[in-house]
Amino acid sequence: MDLQEYFQRIGFSGPFERPDFPTLLLVHRLHVMSVPFENLCLHSGQQASMELPLVFNKLVRQRRGGWCCENNLLFSWVLGQMGYTHTTLGARVYNPHLPGFSEREGHLINRVEVAGGSYIADVSFGGGSQIWEPLELVAGKEQPQPPGMFRLKEDGGTWVLEKTSRPPLIPNEAFTKSSLVDRRGTKDIYCFSLEPRQPEDFHAASHYYQTAPESLFLNKSICSLQTPTGFRALIGWVYSEVTFGYQEEYDLMEMREITDAEVQDVLRKKFGMPTVNNLKLKNNQISYTL
Repeated sequence: MDLQEYFQRIGFSGPFERPDFPTLLLVHRLHVMSVPFENLCLHSGQQASMELPLVFNKLVRQRRGGWCCENNLLFSWVLGQMGYTHTTLGARVYNPHLPGFSEREGHLINRVEVAGGSYIADVSFGGGSQIWEPLELVAGKEQPQPPGMFRLKEDGGTWVLEKTSRPPLIPNEAFTKSSLVDRRGTKDIYCFSLEPRQPEDFHAASHYYQTAPESLFLNKSICSLQTPTGFRALIGWVYSEVTFGYQEEYDLMEMREITDAEVQDVLRKKFGMPTVNNLKLKNNQISYTL
């Protein structure tokens, strides 16, 4: 594995002289705009691995994307190679149907110590809840980014990531009532503690998400990528392009159905991905919003 290969993958041309804060911001932003959040391996007869050399080969050399246990595992390695002091943490994603947070720590994130501060780095949540830059680990502080206003809350050692979004504008009337549209102004995204985790701590969750009949990742094929103006997403056959702050307080959501014949072209042109052989899209009825 070669750090320079990773830099080329995300379009980082340096200069890199020391592990400072501006470089962390830039590399984080470039990653989310270069490496998709996607689970298409599960819908093309493959499995997602947490073996770092296999993850590197898939995301960097094959120019594919991955989910959090792949993207953030790779980013953890990058942080170490660049000399950042960092710790892996485990998060539990909010589920409005429980209600509350899942019992399973299935979302891998990283804590980074730099420039006298502590920050949460997460390059793989995807969609409109994706942070573009690391968040300062300070309770109650409003941290505006293009996707919306993020803040971290803390109560008894449990931290919660919260986001306030702009309301959506949806020109295609066929999607004004789509279940993919998140109409919550303010929402919890996930919670976490500051107790360090190891990659092995996520193996059981990774297996669950790839095998459980009720798993979101088995029921929906997902691919999303941040862009300089918003993000793109392909959920099943529904392709969306979102522009943040299109009309001051609104986000523009352009949504349409694509055909099987269009899929590989969309993945190549909109997400920068190679052909995904034996891909069978899926969009079963299960809660998921952009």
